[in-house]
Amino acid sequence: MSLEDQFYWAGAGLIVLWFAAFWLSLMATRNGTVHTGPATQEFGSEPEAPAVVALLANRWRSVDHAAAATLLDLAARGLVEVRQPAADPGHSTVHVTGRDATDLTPYEQRVLARITEQAGGSGAPIGAIAFRAEERAKAWNSALRREIIAEARLRGLSRARFAPLLAGALSVAAFGPGVLLGLGVLTGGHNVRAAVVVGVLPSVPLMYLLTRALGERATRFGLERAGHWAGVQTWLRAHEDFAQLPPAAVTVWDRYLAYGAALAVTTHTTRLLGFDAGDKRRVWSSYGGAWRPVRIRYPRLRLGFGAGTAQLLQLAGAAAVVVVGLALFAALRQPDWAVTSGPDASHSLRRPGLLLTFGWVGIGMLAVAAAGRFGRWTLFAAFLATMPGNYASGHGWLGHAMERSGPLPGETVAIACFGALTAYYLALAVLERRAPHTVTGEVLRMEPRKRDKAPRFLAVDTGDADRTVAWALPAGAPALAPGSVVRLTVSPATRAVRSAEPATA
Repeated sequence: MSLEDQFYWAGAGLIVLWFAAFWLSLMATRNGTVHTGPATQEFGSEPEAPAVVALLANRWRSVDHAAAATLLDLAARGLVEVRQPAADPGHSTVHVTGRDATDLTPYEQRVLARITEQAGGSGAPIGAIAFRAEERAKAWNSALRREIIAEARLRGLSRARFAPLLAGALSVAAFGPGVLLGLGVLTGGHNVRAAVVVGVLPSVPLMYLLTRALGERATRFGLERAGHWAGVQTWLRAHEDFAQLPPAAVTVWDRYLAYGAALAVTTHTTRLLGFDAGDKRRVWSSYGGAWRPVRIRYPRLRLGFGAGTAQLLQLAGAAAVVVVGLALFAALRQPDWAVTSGPDASHSLRRPGLLLTFGWVGIGMLAVAAAGRFGRWTLFAAFLATMPGNYASGHGWLGHAMERSGPLPGETVAIACFGALTAYYLALAVLERRAPHTVTGEVLRMEPRKRDKAPRFLAVDTGDADRTVAWALPAGAPALAPGSVVRLTVSPATRAVRSAEPATA
């Protein structure tokens, strides 16, 4: 066996050994069994905060509902007030009472700061607590989770799943196979760049698996307390109406409602109290003086959305290519082009199906090229469209179609549709050249599109309606922060944003 092969086999063997060590580490660091204690309404002499209880209730994997439970706990302690002015709990409001908040933990301070930011001195709907930007919501909740875990470790309830020495050893070992495989590449006479690429490849998935496995696991005391809180959960679930209690019921149930949220018992309340990115189609806004929910419509299927004059003319030209191409193809098509009989008819390149298919596909590809969307997927689609199996079974009607004069019914429909599309894009191009409008309002949300070069959705509340339609912010334009007040220069025909600048509220 050559030295090159020895390096390759050694690298492969080291990968197997790493997976074996990783699996043994996972088995050795599994959480123990939580034994549910007797049903009880007692919290204990030194009860954990609802946010920490949420970590225990979620088996140390997540802190779901911890923020909502903390809000209710702050309300039970008098720092926050939840009011329900009408029969619908969804219209409840949250207010900061202004009481002394010096003894709060970091995660409680974080939740209170978010409430204060939204509620101010006059209060805010509970739906307004949700974030309007996905990135900010993720960052806020990640920081909250770290602070809750720090509290759980301080109380001896949680610990890192992998000890630092074990995590470090697995991390270093994850790069070992790559080193050996890279040496094998160098020994085989390849260049350094190839060796680096081959050396990095196995380390990436190994480090990904290790990163995903890092987390928390229970201590013995943590398992005991988790069993106690499971008993409290059993007691709360015995009350049939408890799951449907609204957030304002905290004035009656005190901290029980907060612990019910942490233990996923008060399902109705936790649905209303969200600290995530919120509903992208319904956003609470106070722009204009009063809080109200604003419905947002995203025109995903609107043709010409966000397009400029040049792009609209290009799309109109592409649609016109289909109209002219199909019309000429139908007018010039002759029956003697095709071979429909004879011993070589089934193998001839002049079969009716092949001729028609290549004509239609060729016109389609020309239109796609005119629209500036030609790429490898266009070629792949054209290849699939011209495969023999697509027209072999329809040889009879295709042969009859070649003998007809003028366009086929399907071609007539296509000509009419693409003709209307041509007129539509030309009309939009004319309207696009008109004087732009000015819109001033508060940014509600900014949503990306699937294609990187596509304009982003920008929802703005102008303060005079409870519904709005998103504008098209060009992909290269600077991002606008949700909550900021902006002045937009827009084209209503295509809902394109031509310019954006900060404005005074």
